[in-house]
Amino acid sequence: MLTTDLVERVLSTVPNRTVGVLGDLFLDRYLDIDAARNEPSVETGLTAYQVTRVRAYPGAVGTVVNNLAALGVGRIVPIAFIGDDGEGYELQQALRRLPAVDQSHVFLLPDRRTPTYTKPMLHEGGTVRELNRLDIKNRVKTTADAEARIIQLLDAAWPKLDALIVLDQVSEVDCGVVTKRVRDHIAELGARDPDKFVLADSREQIGLFRNVCVKPNFDEATRGYETSNLFADAPMVWRKAAINALPGYVFCNLLTLQTRRPVFCTRGGLGITVHATEGDTSAPICNQAQAPAYRVSGPIDICGAGDSTSAGITSAMVSGLTHEQAAAFGNLVASITIQQLGVTGTAPPEKVRARWREVSGG
Repeated sequence: MLTTDLVERVLSTVPNRTVGVLGDLFLDRYLDIDAARNEPSVETGLTAYQVTRVRAYPGAVGTVVNNLAALGVGRIVPIAFIGDDGEGYELQQALRRLPAVDQSHVFLLPDRRTPTYTKPMLHEGGTVRELNRLDIKNRVKTTADAEARIIQLLDAAWPKLDALIVLDQVSEVDCGVVTKRVRDHIAELGARDPDKFVLADSREQIGLFRNVCVKPNFDEATRGYETSNLFADAPMVWRKAAINALPGYVFCNLLTLQTRRPVFCTRGGLGITVHATEGDTSAPICNQAQAPAYRVSGPIDICGAGDSTSAGITSAMVSGLTHEQAAAFGNLVASITIQQLGVTGTAPPEKVRARWREVSGG
């Protein structure tokens, strides 16, 4: 499915491409704790963990941005809002450290907090383990003014984008960047400009996108089958075919009817299944192509694997690869990032080439 020539085509093409990334910008803050320095609190008697280093990275949409930058994409345009707070300042600093990132479409909202995942990492006896994470999130509805500003910035960027990645990280409905109003506008743009590649990813709302490619993982697809109304509205022939099929596969097939675009269903160690109807909505089973995962050995960290896969798929699509080849390239990128422990993994070109030589025997 992949060849050396195709891998090289992607790596040589993306420096000349512009990719937009719309969605929730988080700060991923790692606190490295040295257990040997623990001391009791005078006030409470509880253990006071001693932080010896603080590491800050762009998270959620920022993880996608980080992976696009590592792959060498020439211009990356995040479209998002963040809080006017210390975490927002840290996040802007982290974004500035990445090459090719244009922050002109990121704006501050004084009434919002910058979503933050704080991850205490306890170093003890030569091992590292993550303690309970501390989350800062917004749990109130996004204002109409903020939605309007996101749409305005997307429209301004759209003509210059070669592709757009949409990431809906916030589980609470309409409390993040990707609200119903924003999602509907993305659907309008996708219908108006069907040749522009748009890839949407959402933890809870994957079944609500239209006119764009979507990338659920198999667990999300299974939950979607159980909770969405797509199945109830499906043609009878599709419902009959579902009797002996896995719910997740059925949901992805139904998504192709709704999105009118291919669906990338990620399955961890099993790779990615690409579902597509090719316009034949009467067929009970979509055309499906399997892009197998590339095996890895040793410990892995799957945090951010989906985001690196999105970056890989999109980089391949803007380089002229097919959907199936793009899925394979996404798998290749993810097989690199999951081997990087306790950090947001990336796959720069030299690692992509080395990994490809390893898996292809070249």
